[in-house]
Parts: sequence; C-alpha cells; structure tokens
Amino acid sequence: MKTKYELTKLEEMAYQEGYQIIAGVDEAGRGPLAGPVVAAACIFPRGLVLEGVDDSKKISPIKREEIYQILVSHPEIDFAIGVVEQAQIDVINILQASLAAMAIAVKNLIVEPDFLLVDGNQLPPTRIPSKAVVKGDSLSQSIAAASILAKHSRDQMMLQLHLKWPQYGFDKHKGYATRAHLQAIQKHGPCPIHRKSFEPIKSILAK
Repeated sequence: MKTKYELTKLEEMAYQEGYQIIAGVDEAGRGPLAGPVVAAACIFPRGLVLEGVDDSKKISPIKREEIYQILVSHPEIDFAIGVVEQAQIDVINILQASLAAMAIAVKNLIVEPDFLLVDGNQLPPTRIPSKAVVKGDSLSQSIAAASILAKHSRDQMMLQLHLKWPQYGFDKHKGYATRAHLQAIQKHGPCPIHRKSFEPIKSILAK
C-alpha cells in the first residue's frame, strides 16, 4: 500500500506550481459491450488523505462501496459524474466518448478546478490546464477517488438496466464480455443498450 505522501505527490507538485484547486479525473466502462461510459471528477482539499482510497480495480465491491459512501458524504470533497450513453458511443467511438464523459464530469463540479490530473494518456476537451497520468489511479489519491466514484456509479446504473433486460445478466458482469454474456447475446440477440460498433455485436447485426 502506498503511503499518503506517495498518493498525494502529484497533487503536491501541482500545488507547488501555483495551482490551488486540483481535480482527479477517471472513467469506467470503456471495455464493456453494453451500457454507458461513466466518468468522475474529484477534488480533495489540500492535506486531506483518506485511508483505503486506491485504484477501484484493486479493491473489492464491498470496500469500494464503503469508500464511495465516505467520498460522497464528506463535506470537504467536491465530486461530479459524467455519463455518455451507448448511442453516442457508437457515433463518436469509445475513446472520444470517454473523454467527453470526463469533460462533463469536470463541468459538473460545484467548484471549478484550475488543474486536472487525468488517468491515462489522453486529455478531455477542456481549457483547464491538465496532466495525463498513465496508471494514475494507482499514483494519485484524487484520480483513485474518481475511479471509485465512476466505477460504483456505473455499476449501479447497470443494476438498474438489469431490471429492464434481466436475460443478459447485467447485474453480474456489468456489460463486460463474459462467456455468460456472450451466450445471452447469441440466444436473445443484442438489446438497445448494446454497443453496435463493438464486436461481436457489429457482426451479429450485420447478419
């Protein structure tokens, strides 16, 4: 586990460069065959370190929900969510949709940040000074928090979508290409939230 100094090193570097309001930004749902891509932006006050905040992929769903609840209820933490639905993903592609979701999340923040730490190697369309950080959700507390907010929020959306299309098992795989999901697509065909530009959906529809 990284120390609090390691997890806030990137934020501290930005503070030392003169920035005052730093938001971490990350997304969830680039890989699934169905559902939206969801991004989050999160601003911590300087000096606040929350134990347990880490890359959302490294912590269990139960722990992730615990940290999510702490993040959304903390009076000093500002956060926001951005969502781009399946239909738009098929129009602009998943990379552009992910970046658009990030930009929406940043725009939805109550406080406008003056610097962004963004997970990955691409930056969302924004005029705010930004730094792309590969594996940032393991290197920055604010990006890690954003990854938890985005992942939990998307999972909850997929649980709601499961109620509408229970035959696909979205409650279990959240739209990812598991064997059970692929078998359900072969049996029932794609549903309206399947990404038509993704394989094997694209080939199935072409037939």
